Amino acid sequence: MAVPKRKTSASKRNMRRAHDTIKLSGMSECTECGEMHRQHYACQSCGHYKGREVVATAEA
Repeated sequence: MAVPKRKTSASKRNMRRAHDTIKLSGMSECTECGEMHRQHYACQSCGHYKGREVVATAEA
């Protein structure tokens, strides 16, 4: 079984992990209220998705 001859330094370990960060999801502008929201999700402020209300909000 292969065993490392030397300990991997923190620098080498962190360089390998450089691309493992969580990416931010895309944001788009709501067509109803103009607020920014995650793509393919209902707007948090007005409850609209693709031009229709899908989540009832307290404002309505």
